[in-house]
Amino acid sequence: MKVTVVGAGAVGASCAEYIAIKNFASEVVLLDIKEGFAEGKAMDLMQTASLNGFDTKITGVTNDYTKTANSDICVITSGIPRKPGMTREELIGINAGIVKTVSASLIENSPNTIIIVVSNPMDTMTYLVHKTTGLPKHRIIGMGGALDSARFKYRLAEALKAPISDVDGMVIGGHSDVGMVPLTRLATRNSVPVSKFLSDDRLNQVKEDTKVGGATLTKLLGTSAWYAPGAAVSGLVQAIACDQKKMFPCSALLQGEYGLNDLCIGAPVILGRKGIEKVVEIELTDAEKEHLHTSAEGVMKTNGLLEL
Repeated sequence: MKVTVVGAGAVGASCAEYIAIKNFASEVVLLDIKEGFAEGKAMDLMQTASLNGFDTKITGVTNDYTKTANSDICVITSGIPRKPGMTREELIGINAGIVKTVSASLIENSPNTIIIVVSNPMDTMTYLVHKTTGLPKHRIIGMGGALDSARFKYRLAEALKAPISDVDGMVIGGHSDVGMVPLTRLATRNSVPVSKFLSDDRLNQVKEDTKVGGATLTKLLGTSAWYAPGAAVSGLVQAIACDQKKMFPCSALLQGEYGLNDLCIGAPVILGRKGIEKVVEIELTDAEKEHLHTSAEGVMKTNGLLEL
């Protein structure tokens, strides 16, 4: 099992670290355009191998895609991160060109790979990969919902004063501050609806805190977060590599599901060795449907800025 991560910045390096620590891949290739940067990150990470007990080989390369050949899974994190006050959508001009070039280079060397897109605006970048590569739709996945759902569970556990292992919940919709649809109605604490423990006002606060989860961290850190995004990617990669058939909310190309067509947006999917093996349609309330369709309109508006 060979995994390539493009972009050796904070998010990409965290992806490589978490994948290596889980010890299911034989090799992780970390690639960056900055001379020596990926090589340095890879060496630093390899020097943790004996301490963290993993045998995954991490290789760093400077812009040499031949070293990524025959990768089973490729992760695209490259592009500029958000700065305080920026929306994910404002990154589209620069990041679209980067993602288009990177995805073409990856597929040239690994024609059978599965691509996971992390670069923002993530739903639109995932759509761009669909429109420019010709890969079948099950082999292109956007990482957004997995991260947003982790942030949702963090906020739920905080409100419940409960251990996070007790909490389950999901966020669908666009990976944006206004587009996220945290499904508070379906969230549970050890199978009991969280509405049994939390008031409507407190649940609404959890929802709003979740939606600005990324922006909150960007304001505190001065740049985008990296630990949770890296961990979310590693979860998707492991589900695919180990054929786990796990359900994650991911940005997938919808063709009629949820009444939406020709766009990538967060929906629950089953991930296995083939990539997206099924889009799961859950029954939504009218209010949830309306929120999802409003989110979709926002994604389509951003997609309209692409030069395809």
